[in-house]
Amino acid sequence: MRDIQEVYNELQENKKEQKSIKREYKDALVNANEYEETVEETKKLREKKKQIETMTQSRLGARWDEFETLKAKADELAQMMTDIAMSNLAEGKTIAVKDQFGNDYEPVYKISFKKIG
Repeated sequence: MRDIQEVYNELQENKKEQKSIKREYKDALVNANEYEETVEETKKLREKKKQIETMTQSRLGARWDEFETLKAKADELAQMMTDIAMSNLAEGKTIAVKDQFGNDYEPVYKISFKKIG
């Protein structure tokens, strides 16, 4: 198995090369015909889309407010599931849930690194 520092160094080199290529790509886009026009048109369409969405949300009134409340509750419940799963994992318990169709779900763990200091 490779050393973690070795893999980290390779990852950093990979990211540096990606950044370089992305810069080249952006330069090429600036020089591409019709790109700026398309970007402006896209902005206008996004604004129009947002206006239509806002208008529709206001028409729904209390029903849209209920949706927002349910959405916030879903986020809260998902965080609660994560907290319970981590507690059970720390205690050595198995972690699994089933949906209404009997499908089993198991947690997916992710480890990431952040710069300290």
